[in-house]
Amino acid sequence: MSKVFVSAPLPDKATALLHDAGLTVKAYAGDGLIDHDQLKASVTDADFLITALSTQVDNDIIGSAPHLKLISNYGAGFNNIDVASAKAHHIPVTNTPAVSTTSTAEVTVGLILALLHRIAEGDRLMRNTGFAGWAPLFFLGHELAGKTVGIIGMGSIGQAVAKRLHAFDMHILYSQRKPLPSETELALDATYATVPEILSAADIVTVHVPLTDGTRHLIDTDAMAQMKSSAVLINAARGPIIDEAALLTALQNHQLAGAALDVYTDEPHVADGFKALDNVVLTPHIGNATVEARDAMAEIVANNVIAINAGHDAKFIVNL
Repeated sequence: MSKVFVSAPLPDKATALLHDAGLTVKAYAGDGLIDHDQLKASVTDADFLITALSTQVDNDIIGSAPHLKLISNYGAGFNNIDVASAKAHHIPVTNTPAVSTTSTAEVTVGLILALLHRIAEGDRLMRNTGFAGWAPLFFLGHELAGKTVGIIGMGSIGQAVAKRLHAFDMHILYSQRKPLPSETELALDATYATVPEILSAADIVTVHVPLTDGTRHLIDTDAMAQMKSSAVLINAARGPIIDEAALLTALQNHQLAGAALDVYTDEPHVADGFKALDNVVLTPHIGNATVEARDAMAEIVANNVIAINAGHDAKFIVNL
């Protein structure tokens, strides 16, 4: 009977599907995240590894699992896995794309609203000192209507963000390798622009690109210097896309008006400097943290294991 090791608790749907397929399932049940040595010891006799995005699977781990037939990653990203090493060991790696789109787009819009309308800041105020009452100039924020949003990365999530922000009567600029088909641009009322054009024109810049060598620190000191001092920066993609040290400096020096971050360079660590700023919204990587998205992800990772175990092809292989 094939053995599946799961590196973090998953929705019940995944376990039910695996058990129904006759697979033996062992899951990490410790506190916090599984560490390197625990994971290494756990996969020595495993046929399949289902791993969370927060679990690092390096060459050492992969080399210690001689029976491994698949690494099924529970997440749209897969930068937590040494995919080259897996390929060298003839182990396919899969991810869970698309099903996170709606949730991540909604969270992105929520971050923008929270930042411009100072919602999180207001919540902190009311839980502490409170306020003296309504006043004409008290706690002013900004409306989204009429503002320009620049979307860097116009894949499925970027387009879903554009669709939602269009309803707020925003001007939408976007950048990616190639322009979208004209009919898609028309439907989204979005205009293609270069990254420098977006940085200089946008009131809100939000990034939705995958993390690669080419996108690491895509938004760095030079990029932020091109932005308006009244602009804000949103990141619900991957932490290292933004140079966090440069962002903190820009915020402290009032070179930017604010930022909202759902992801971080060194998760789960967040620099204390960000926590001290009222014009920063911080959330704990909740982009796809909905019952709907997580259940759909659970179904994908389980079905990919079941498919490979039955001698069929898996979906969403990222290291072919």
